[in-house]
Amino acid sequence: MADSETGPHAITARDEAPLAAQQGEVAARVSRIAATTDAEAVGRWLEEYRATPQTFRAYRKESERLLLWLAERGMRLVDIDRQALQAFEAFLADPRPASRWIGPPRGRTHPQWRPFRGPLSAASRRQSLTILQGLCSWLVEAGWIEHNPFRLMRDKRRRLDNRQPGIERYLERPLWHWFWGWLNRPPREGATPREWRLWQRQRLVFGFGYLLAPRIREMADARMADFQHREGQWWWQVVGKGGKLARIPVPADMMALLGTWREHLGLPARPDAGEDAPVIRALDGERGVGDNQLYRLIKGTFARAAEALAADPAAPEPVSRLAGRLAEATPHWLRHTAITHQAQAGVELRYLARTARHARLDTTARYLHAEAEEWQRQIDAHRLSDTP
Repeated sequence: MADSETGPHAITARDEAPLAAQQGEVAARVSRIAATTDAEAVGRWLEEYRATPQTFRAYRKESERLLLWLAERGMRLVDIDRQALQAFEAFLADPRPASRWIGPPRGRTHPQWRPFRGPLSAASRRQSLTILQGLCSWLVEAGWIEHNPFRLMRDKRRRLDNRQPGIERYLERPLWHWFWGWLNRPPREGATPREWRLWQRQRLVFGFGYLLAPRIREMADARMADFQHREGQWWWQVVGKGGKLARIPVPADMMALLGTWREHLGLPARPDAGEDAPVIRALDGERGVGDNQLYRLIKGTFARAAEALAADPAAPEPVSRLAGRLAEATPHWLRHTAITHQAQAGVELRYLARTARHARLDTTARYLHAEAEEWQRQIDAHRLSDTP
């Protein structure tokens, strides 16, 4: 498979050798792609997404997991049936043995690289199955397999979707206010220049995530010249999911944060149109930060904040009980928090969808918790008696 034949789990010719005699069945089905193994066939599919690196990596990850799972069972893509899909979905929820499948982030050539960081949530399993259904649809058209077995799961996936109609992975507003206050506590007296830079970068990262709702890759890829001044207003230009170009209004708080960060780096407060330099930088103040490093930075900050909240005697009781939410938060929670709080602040759905860059309004509508709260308030007036 393209760019994936490394690490202890890689699909190799040796793994597929016992199945070589059966590959003659592919010729009988009139394969329309240049491939002799499942890994090569999936590689041809992945080539369709080379122009969108983020999509390519996501699709490679899910297809590789499937191929590795099949290889362990001596199966091929053509062998997948409804029963196998059910077993694979269960495996995604609990990859065993954990020592073989689960591990911390590592380079793909590292001997301790593993396909999973942990068991997949219901939402992540749905996403995986959706991606793999697209893979199998393409392979049917390519003549590599005869039918798409994932179509048999369509009704089940729809029921799963209906069980989770809203976005729950976000920080409630009181928790966010405590967290932002904690982030803004300056370093100790006598802090080193390195500690000050870490603090300034941390404020920028979380302010950027909360005010503009970027995906983590978009934040890592952001350049100074992407912040553009037009007709008296600032806009952030971003190439997002699917290679789509968008321009997002930049609020004053974001420009203030960016200006403080730039001045800390010894730059003018406002970026120049030709300034092709990364926004978020390594501690040398020059190099950019990759999305994996940025993920660990955000996740680690959430974890430290959870510990600080649990030990903070001044935290309001309703907020202190939410320390567990901070502990489980991931970088994508920051995007969910941004969109949810914009909805609660009264930003119209059409503008929310453009900020989030969702293709469908019903996707954005899942963030409308303000409507749910008003519904709850009105239903509370429906009492068993007139007694308060």
